[in-house]
Amino acid sequence: VVLIGFGVCSMGLKNGVERITKVMMSCLLVVILCLVVRSVTLPGASEGLRFYLMPDFSKISEQGAGTVIYAAMGQAFFTLSLGIGAMAIFGSYIGRDRSLTGESINITLLDTFVALMSGLVIFPACSAFQVDPGQGPGLVFITLPNIFNAMPGGRLWGSLFFMFLTFSAFSTIIAVFENIVSFAMDLWHWPRKKAVLFNIAAIILLSMPCVLGFNLWSDFAPFGAGSTIQDLEDFIISNNLLPIGSLIYLLFCTSRYGWGWKNFLAEADQGDGIKFPAWTRCYVSYILPLIVLVIFLQGYNEKFQLLNKLSALFH
Repeated sequence: VVLIGFGVCSMGLKNGVERITKVMMSCLLVVILCLVVRSVTLPGASEGLRFYLMPDFSKISEQGAGTVIYAAMGQAFFTLSLGIGAMAIFGSYIGRDRSLTGESINITLLDTFVALMSGLVIFPACSAFQVDPGQGPGLVFITLPNIFNAMPGGRLWGSLFFMFLTFSAFSTIIAVFENIVSFAMDLWHWPRKKAVLFNIAAIILLSMPCVLGFNLWSDFAPFGAGSTIQDLEDFIISNNLLPIGSLIYLLFCTSRYGWGWKNFLAEADQGDGIKFPAWTRCYVSYILPLIVLVIFLQGYNEKFQLLNKLSALFH
């Protein structure tokens, strides 16, 4: 997977990354829309639709408003690739004939649309086939095969879906690889092929702790029994690099020690499309960084129960 991903990046941005991911993602979207039609028409699907689309605000008080907001914001960071550079790299490739704000809105709307469609596939099918909807990512491999079994030509549709789902995951890998390849090209002025070869070796080497964490180093449990090195790496990325990276972006765009607000607006508003609302300066400069900081601290509290320990200490 590493070699294929870097192989696509070595072909260049337009001939490799753009051309291949555009075809893969378009095909996946077509299959998802077909599955939506089949899922919502299954006998018993209405209960799943109600579970998915009708909000139950009592659950917020049960879970805690802070926990719900933290989970939602964390998902937003993750799904939009904010905080660790992937989105910034592709933003830097956009021509100056299109405004950054307009393109950002398009990306957010498309991402949200695909997420909603995926829910319309999964949850009605859970209801129709009596599957617990709280089983997480494994639902993809439980409910979807049932949908395919209930479809004419289900084996073909199933093969296409899982093939394109693999391509979708692969497109994320390509995006991250393009990020570090571009970093090496910009910082060290390397040609693309040299940057690709260097990062192939670096990725394989840096992946070894995670790989060995499931066998030779499985005794190392950073967060207690049952945890692995992968859990530690996920914590470093999800709970640290994503929120901290987003905070750095915010401060860079708004602080006089970075771009500064005026320079940020001038860059974001170049080209045709929706312009960045200048009236949000106070929110973006002060309130939003505070929200990101709270999310960062909430992540540590969720992981280590810091508030509970602090309360116990004082008592």
